[in-house]
Amino acid sequence: MSGLVLASTAGNIVVWLVWIAAGFACLASGIAVISFSNPFYSALALIGNLVSLAVLYLLLSAEFVAAAQVLVYAGAVVVMFLFVIAYVGPRREEAWSGGPGVKTLGAVLAAGALLIEVILAIALAAGGSLGHDAAVGANFGNPAYIGELFLTDHLLAFEITSIVLLIAAVGGVILGSHTKKAEPAAPAAEHESDPQPEVAGWARP
Repeated sequence: MSGLVLASTAGNIVVWLVWIAAGFACLASGIAVISFSNPFYSALALIGNLVSLAVLYLLLSAEFVAAAQVLVYAGAVVVMFLFVIAYVGPRREEAWSGGPGVKTLGAVLAAGALLIEVILAIALAAGGSLGHDAAVGANFGNPAYIGELFLTDHLLAFEITSIVLLIAAVGGVILGSHTKKAEPAAPAAEHESDPQPEVAGWARP
């Protein structure tokens, strides 16, 4: 009996250690995504962020969501990002100097509004149920249940997401075609190979 208790305690300790490690990895990779000046390194850090999120989903017994996180996001979506980055070419953002511009203020306000919207949506949807155990059915989280939600309740958001990804890929290709620099013209070929200068009164053959 004591052996089972010790095994259960050791298992809980391992779960907590994995959870803490995955949480710190998620935060560190998220900060790295917005810290690197090279977009290629940012995309690689995004892969680490998505994989650490998949580990957290596994700890929540959401195996399907964890697999989709790795296969769809860390696989297909990030590969598309890398394709666009490779097509556009290596770019480095200039160091921030001076006060915040209009774009910076707009981005901060948009991010703040989105955060408030997410908090209000969760609060209104959850109500007072966050303090109680939710009733989870046997079909919750399986592929059939998730596919039914995607194609019924969340069909509009699902289709809009695919359109946004397509627009991002097309926009990357357009930006890459406009930013390609024309190759410098080759210097004019020397038509005369005779190194001797002309002499007055004498014509070259």
